[in-house]
Amino acid sequence: MAASAQIATLLGSRGRLQLDDVLAALVVDGYVAAEEAKRVRMGARGGRSTVELHPLVLIANAKLENAREHGRPLSLEALTEWVARHAGLPYRKIDPMKINVAAVTQVVSHGYAQRHRILPIDAAPGQVTFATSEPFDAGWAADLAHMLRRDVHRVVSSPIDINRYLLEFYSVQRSIQLAQDANGAPDPGSAILNFEQLVELGKAGEVGADDRHVVHIVDWLLQYAFEQRASDIHLEPRRETGQIRFRIDGIMHKVFELPTPVMTAVTARIKILSRMDVAEKRRPQDGRIKTRSASGREVELRVSNMPTAFGEKVVMRIFDPDLVVKDFAQLGFSPDEALHWRAMVERPHGIVLVTGPTGSGKTTTLYSTLKHLATPEINVCTVEDPIEMVAPEFNQMQVHAAIDLDFAAGVRTLLRQDPDIIMVGEIRDLETAQMAVQASLTGHLVLSTLHTNDAPSAVTRLLDLGVPHYLIQSTLTGVVAQRLVRTLCPHCKEPAAQDPRAWHVLTHGWSIPLPETVYEPAGCLECRNTGFLGRTGIYEMMMLSSPLRSLISATLDLGEFGHAALAEGLRPLRISAATQVARGLTTVQEILSVLPPVEGFDDTPTLAITATGQP
Repeated sequence: MAASAQIATLLGSRGRLQLDDVLAALVVDGYVAAEEAKRVRMGARGGRSTVELHPLVLIANAKLENAREHGRPLSLEALTEWVARHAGLPYRKIDPMKINVAAVTQVVSHGYAQRHRILPIDAAPGQVTFATSEPFDAGWAADLAHMLRRDVHRVVSSPIDINRYLLEFYSVQRSIQLAQDANGAPDPGSAILNFEQLVELGKAGEVGADDRHVVHIVDWLLQYAFEQRASDIHLEPRRETGQIRFRIDGIMHKVFELPTPVMTAVTARIKILSRMDVAEKRRPQDGRIKTRSASGREVELRVSNMPTAFGEKVVMRIFDPDLVVKDFAQLGFSPDEALHWRAMVERPHGIVLVTGPTGSGKTTTLYSTLKHLATPEINVCTVEDPIEMVAPEFNQMQVHAAIDLDFAAGVRTLLRQDPDIIMVGEIRDLETAQMAVQASLTGHLVLSTLHTNDAPSAVTRLLDLGVPHYLIQSTLTGVVAQRLVRTLCPHCKEPAAQDPRAWHVLTHGWSIPLPETVYEPAGCLECRNTGFLGRTGIYEMMMLSSPLRSLISATLDLGEFGHAALAEGLRPLRISAATQVARGLTTVQEILSVLPPVEGFDDTPTLAITATGQP
C-alpha cells in the first residue's frame, strides 16, 4: 500500500504526466529496469517528441520488456491500465459504436476537450462521463460539474484513442451541423461536380472551416465501417432522423443518427459515387464504389438503393479482398470437406451448385474457389448481377436487363468466348438453367448458386424450374449447402461443460459422442464484449453418385432422395456444425440460431461419427 502511494505521488507530482515521473514510477513498481528507463529518457531528450507525444505513447513506442509480468509486453493499453490503477480510476477501452456522438459533442467544445486531453463518452441526464489520459489533472472536473450542473465521472483511456476520437467525433458532428445549416445541400450536383471512379479516403485532416461537410461525412462513414469489420452499411431514413447501422459478424449494430436533410445529402453523395441516377428516386438502383484508403488498401462496395416510405434506403455490401478471398481452411472446410469440394470443382465439366439464403457466404465460397482454379492456362468467365467484386484473373460480365442482357443471354455469349470455367451468379429461371446445362454438356465446368435450405432440395428446385430430369442426371456434379455462424473470440473464450440436452437437440438421430470440453463466450475488448469474433462456414456436401443419379426422376420424392444421400455419406448442416462445436470454434446455441428446420429425411440415425467428425 505504501509503495502504491509512493507511485501515485510520483505520477501526480506535477499534475500532468511527465516522462521522467512515469519512468521513475515504473522502475519503483518493478516493471522497467533502471538502465532501460535511462535509455528511454536519453533517447527522448533533445527532440520534439517529448512535447508532441504523451509520455505513455513514448514509453510504449520504446517496446520495453515487462520485467514484472513476463510474456505481457508494456503496450500502450497495459501502461494505461497501470496508470488508472494507481490513480484509483476505472480503465475504459473506448468503443466508438457505443457512444452517442451527437449527444457527447454538445457537452463541451472541441477546443476545451483538446486543451484538457479529455473526451466525453457518455452524456446522461444527471451525469457525464469523460475519458482522460491525464488522471492526476482533475481541476477541470469541478468546474465542469458546476457549469453543467451534472455529476462528472472520470475514466482513464488510451491517449491515442482520445486524440483520434476527439478529432473524428467533433469533425463529423461539425460537418453534420454545416450540412444541416445548408439545408442538406439542396442541389447535390452543384456541390459535387465530378463522378469519381476511385474514392480516396483519409484526406480530411484537422477540423477546418473549409470542410466539404457531406464529402467528409461519407469519407468518415466508409473508413469507420472498414475499421469495425462491417460486412454491410445500412442507411435507413426515418420520419424524424436517419439511422446508420453496420452488420458485424452477422449482427446489426446501430452506429449513428443523422438529421433528415443530412441523410438526404449523404445518400445523394453515395449515389453519385456509385454512378446511379441522382434524380431518380422512385425505382431501385444498383451501383458500386471502389475506395482506396490513405494506407493504399483498396476495398470495393456494392451499393443497392431502394425507395421507402420516408426516403431512399441505401445498403452497401463491403467486399474487402483480404476477407472475401480465402483458402479452403479459412472458409471453414474440414479436411474431408476440402477434399470433397476439390473433387467437385476440379472436374473438367459438370454443374456445381452452392445453395443457401442471402448472406450465407455463397459469394465468398465461389470467389475463393475461382481464385484457386484461375491459372494462366485456364479461361474463367463469369456473368453476375451485379458483379460482386472485380477480379483481374476473371473475365466478368454484368447482367443488364434494360438491354435484354440477362443470365441466359450472358451464358450464351460466354459459350462463344472459349471458356473453361463459367460462373453464373444465380440460376433464377428455366432459361438460365437450360443454358447452364448446355454449357456443361459442351464440356465446361459451371459454378452457380441457388436459394434452397439444404443440398437435396436443389434437385427438386431444378425440377420445379422445368429442367428435364435426364439432363440433371447427366450434368449435376454436386451441391453444397452452407451457412455462416459466429466463431468464439480466441482471446477470451472459456472452457465449459456441454449441456447434454442441447447437444441432443443438435445431434438427435446421430451417434456423436458428447464432447468432454467445449467453449463458451466470455467477452473482452477484442470482441466488443460479445464473446464472438468473425464467422466461419458450415457445409452440407452432396456429391451425386450413381445410385443418387438413378433416383432423379420427374416424380422425385425428396424424402427418399434425402435418405439415399445420407446413406451415400451426406452429413447434414447440423452434424457438420457439431464438429465445429467439438473443435471449440462455436457454440450449440449459435448453431441452432442459424440452422434451417430439420427435414424429415434427416431425422433418423444413419452412421456413427466421432467428435472430430471422422466416420
